[in-house]
Amino acid sequence: MVEIDIPIDTVLAGVIRPFGPKGVPSAIDKKPVDGPVRVMRTGLAVDEQGDPKHHGGPEKALHHYPRDHYAAWREDLAGHGANLAMLDRAGAFGENFSTSGLTEAQVCVGDRFRLGSALVEVSQARQPCWKLNHRFGFAGMSRAVQGSGRTGWYYRVLEDGEVAAGSRLVLLDRPFPQWTLQRLLRVLYVDRLDYAALEEMAQLAPLAESWRKLARQRVANREVEDMERRLAGG
Repeated sequence: MVEIDIPIDTVLAGVIRPFGPKGVPSAIDKKPVDGPVRVMRTGLAVDEQGDPKHHGGPEKALHHYPRDHYAAWREDLAGHGANLAMLDRAGAFGENFSTSGLTEAQVCVGDRFRLGSALVEVSQARQPCWKLNHRFGFAGMSRAVQGSGRTGWYYRVLEDGEVAAGSRLVLLDRPFPQWTLQRLLRVLYVDRLDYAALEEMAQLAPLAESWRKLARQRVANREVEDMERRLAGG
């Protein structure tokens, strides 16, 4: 098993505020937190979720986004009228944790990490939604995140604990080394009707049930689900 032991550069949390042109409740605007924070099954004790149906919950308790991607976004978004100032600090993507040196290419479904004193497990990659379009002032942002594979990922919390900026993220177990998040995202968004891969994906026990269900539906229906509402908003 590869060795992963990196510091958490920034821990972030948000409070619910009106967001976007319709003023929907959202806590996507997360700010750095000083000192230790309690990590619970539902997420950070000081973090809020404006839309618990689609954000948060046990399968998406914690969101991790690599700071490594920020430079590429600055290049990709130049000339699109996007708010590049969003990239001046961690938290642009509504993440709870910002790190350097770990991306979707090095993280696998089911990876178990010691996060500070908590125990967490990678449950899924992020499925970007329309809120990123408004956050960056660029109508194509959610599609760009999806197409780039630079989505970040979520953890479920297996054991409560505490985390702070400077805490270590240490890989303890990797049951599915063949299923990097990079591969998972390719199956989901590029080779979208690779039935053999979808059937294997549906059997990944640590993968969030909603993603396993999606894989089963594609195999059964022989078609890809409509993503427009998620990407563009209702």
